[in-house]
Amino acid sequence: MTDRYAVGVDFGSESGRAVIVRTHDGTIVGEAVTPYAHAVMDHHLPTGERLGHAWALQHPQDYLDVLQQAVPAALNASGVHPDQVIGLGIDFTACTMLPTRADGTPLCFLPEYARRPHAWVKLWKHHAAQPQADRINALAETRGEPWLARYGGKQSSEWFFAKALQILEEDPSTYAASDRLLEAADWVVWQLTGVETRNACTAGYKAIHQDGQFPTTDFFAALHPDFADIVQTRMSITLAPLGAQAGTLTAQAATWTGLNPGTPVAVANVDAHVAVPAAGVTEPGRMVAIMGTSTCHMLLGEHLRDVPGMCGVVPDGIIPGLYGYEAGQSGVGDLFAWFVKHGVPPEYHEQARREGLSLHALLEREAATQHPGAHGLIALDWLNGNRSVLVDAHLSGLILGLTLHTRAPDIYRALIEATAYGTRLIIETFEASGVPVHELVIAGGLKRNRLLMQIYADVTGRPLSLLDVEQGPALGSAMHAAVAGGAHPDIFAAARAMGKVQTRAYTPIPEHQRVYDRLYAEYRTLHDHFGRGANDVMHRLLALKEAAMPGADTLERAVAEVSA
Repeated sequence: MTDRYAVGVDFGSESGRAVIVRTHDGTIVGEAVTPYAHAVMDHHLPTGERLGHAWALQHPQDYLDVLQQAVPAALNASGVHPDQVIGLGIDFTACTMLPTRADGTPLCFLPEYARRPHAWVKLWKHHAAQPQADRINALAETRGEPWLARYGGKQSSEWFFAKALQILEEDPSTYAASDRLLEAADWVVWQLTGVETRNACTAGYKAIHQDGQFPTTDFFAALHPDFADIVQTRMSITLAPLGAQAGTLTAQAATWTGLNPGTPVAVANVDAHVAVPAAGVTEPGRMVAIMGTSTCHMLLGEHLRDVPGMCGVVPDGIIPGLYGYEAGQSGVGDLFAWFVKHGVPPEYHEQARREGLSLHALLEREAATQHPGAHGLIALDWLNGNRSVLVDAHLSGLILGLTLHTRAPDIYRALIEATAYGTRLIIETFEASGVPVHELVIAGGLKRNRLLMQIYADVTGRPLSLLDVEQGPALGSAMHAAVAGGAHPDIFAAARAMGKVQTRAYTPIPEHQRVYDRLYAEYRTLHDHFGRGANDVMHRLLALKEAAMPGADTLERAVAEVSA
C-alpha cells in the first residue's frame, strides 16, 4: 500500500513552518521554515508611519510567502509526490486578526489604506486595545453577562472584539471600509480554498462565542452604536468544527504550494490547541504547555468550571466531547530574548564567540551551576504584561534582590524561575477551581533548554513529558489534515497513530522543591501586592510613560495628568 501524507503549516509570531507527515505513524519526512520578511511591526509601518505604544502588527504577504516558499521546500525535502498528499492543515497564533474587502483583499494591500495602522494585521500580542478591553469587561460585569465567567472574569486586550472596537473608535473610516473582520488563520484558509470559513476554535476562545451564540447586538451597541451589527455584517454565525474540511486547494493555491488542485484543506486551528493531540493528549489531567515567545497552557476537563483568569473554556474547543481550557503567559521566551539582547555584558559575548556557543547556551550553562536560591533574586515575569491569572497588559516586570555582585547568569536564571512560578500559579488556580493537573507535557522550542525544563519540574512538583518533535503545532495541523482527508476517522485515532511524546523526561528533585516552595511563596506575595491593587505603581509608571511620549506637550503636563 502506498504511504499517504498530510501537510501541516504552523504560522508563528516570526516565521511559518511547514512539515510533511506520514499519516499512519506521524513520522515527519520533510520540513522547512520561512521567516517573515516584515517580522513583527511594533515601531513603524513599511511606509514609515510610526506606531504607538503596545502596537504589534504583521504583513499578510508574509503568510503567503510561507505557502509559496516553506510548503514547496518541505515537499521537495520529503521526496513525497503530490499525489500522495491527502490533506493540508494550518494553525495560527491567536487572536491575530485583520480587516478585508468582501473578496478577502486585506485593506493594507490597497494604496489608499497602506498608511493606516488599523488596516494591517493585529498580531496576538497587540496590546494597544487595552482601553477597549477594559470597557468590554466593565459593561459585561455591569450587565451580568453569563459568558464573562467562561473567560476567567476578563476579556483580554489581545482578543477579537477589543481589537475590532479599537479600529472603529480610532479609525472609523477604515472600519467602515472593512467588509470582513476575521482571524488570520481563516484568511489563509480563504486564500487556499477560495471559500471563507470561520473556525469554531478561535471564535470560542477569542471572540466570545459561547452556547452557540455571540454576545447580543444590544451589548455591542452599548459599546458603540456602529458596533451593534459587527457579527451580522463583518463576521459569520456559521462556524466549522475542528477536523472538518474547509474546502480544497484552488488552482492558484496549488501553484503556490506545489500540491495538487483539489487537495482537501482542513478547518483552521490555533497553534496551542493543535499541539495537544500532537502530544498524544486526548484525556483530562495532562496540561500541555506550548512554550515559545509566550506560553499557552491547554487542559482538558470533563466538567465545566469557572477558573479565575483563564483565557477561556469551550466545549469541544480542543478535543470533541471534552471542555477545553486555555490559560497563558504573555512573555516567556521573549523575556530571555530581551535580556540576552539588552542586558548581557560584552565579556559574555566574547566568551560565547570563543567557545562557539550562543549567548543563551552560555547563560544556561553558567546558570545551571547554581543551586536554587543561590543568586538571591526573585522576579515577576510581566515584561509583556500578565495574561493569566491577572489578565492585565498594563503590568510590567520586576527583579528584586539585585546587588553589585549580581551577574548576568543570575538574572537569566531568575527570569526562568519567574516564568515557572507563573505556570505554577496557573496550575494551582485550575486545581483550586476543580480542574486537576497531574502532569505537564511541554511543547515548543523552549523544551530544548534543559535547565528550564528541570526548573519547571522542580517548581511545579510535577513530572514533565516532552512532545517528541520540534514542530509540534505543525504536526498537530497535519493530524487534523489527516482527519479532513480521510486517513483517520477522528482526532482520537489520529492522536493514537501520529502523536509523539517522551514521557517523564524530567522529574522533580525533592531538595530543589523545598527551596522553590519558599521562593514561590515570595513570588506570590509580590504577585498579589503589585498585581491585585495593593500597589498600582506599575500602572502609574506606564501612564507617566505614555503621557511623556512624543505628542504630550511637556513633561510637566504629563506629570500633572498622571498625578490627577
